[in-house]
Amino acid sequence: MILERVHAFFNHPGFRKFWVRSRIVLVLALFVAVLWFADARWLWPGFLVSMIGELVQLWCFASLDKNRDLACNGPYTLVRNPMYLGRFLIVLGMVMLLGNPWVMLAYAVVYYFYMVNRVKREEAKLREVLGAPYAEYCAAVHPFVPGRPYRGNPVLYWRWDLLRQNHGWANLAGTLAFWIAAAARVWWP
Repeated sequence: MILERVHAFFNHPGFRKFWVRSRIVLVLALFVAVLWFADARWLWPGFLVSMIGELVQLWCFASLDKNRDLACNGPYTLVRNPMYLGRFLIVLGMVMLLGNPWVMLAYAVVYYFYMVNRVKREEAKLREVLGAPYAEYCAAVHPFVPGRPYRGNPVLYWRWDLLRQNHGWANLAGTLAFWIAAAARVWWP
């Protein structure tokens, strides 16, 4: 009963519309709050977790030809939604700066419900667009837990043109800007 309500909340059109319209302002406010309350002891552990997530994101950007092909090379051969896992780690590292395990747990729970519900909506759309090949891919590759490579597709896959096309550099620049601000905040308060 409670879980149904939580899922309903994350799928509510009003909530989704609010999130889309205000996500940049909300994320910037979160970043400012994290920087304001940053605990210097968590700078390096948080940075490392965030950079692992950023590497996953960059790998995704360099492997994804949006709206053209079924993405099943690189990280997509191991797991269907690696970009969401990378994003989870980027923000988890940032949240770690607060040094509060309860906040980290709350973030993980909220992100889980956000991710599961968004993926359900996206995968329903992809099943319509890509048809049987996508259904076959979904049957063989786990949505969130990495497994064996799909049909032997290349895991070590990287295309610079796709990285540029998917604005991977902008993602990296934003993440690094946050960490430069965090280092400045904790080292020179």
